[in-house]
Amino acid sequence: MIGSKVKVTGDIESAEDLLIEGEVNGTVTLAENELVIGNSGRVHADIEAKTVRIEGEVQGDITGRERVVITASGNVQGNVSAPRVMLEDGGRFKGSIDMGGSKAATAPSPAPSQAAKPSPAEPAPQAKAGVAGVEKAS
Repeated sequence: MIGSKVKVTGDIESAEDLLIEGEVNGTVTLAENELVIGNSGRVHADIEAKTVRIEGEVQGDITGRERVVITASGNVQGNVSAPRVMLEDGGRFKGSIDMGGSKAATAPSPAPSQAAKPSPAEPAPQAKAGVAGVEKAS
């Protein structure tokens, strides 16, 4: 625990759960553990942890390997990346959220030679007159 009257400047790495009630400037990394930013916690750092729960303030990017929760009293300014993200009613957030791409998005696309040729069972698409290649003038 980092108490409410403690100020840390630098990088924090921990192999156990951590509660921050004070102020931290730098980076916070908890490889396989939970990080809680308490109500009085003020963190100006990039965060990486298994799970992150924010009840205080965070300015920085947050990476949660399992989930990130911004509670009703939480205030986040930064980007969040996690498979599960929860923003409770009343919580404040400014930034972007990345919950990972779908498997379909990572599947390889067909080779251009295959995509350009219609299959023998399908007729070639017919262009409609006056539609293809027309741009609307302003």
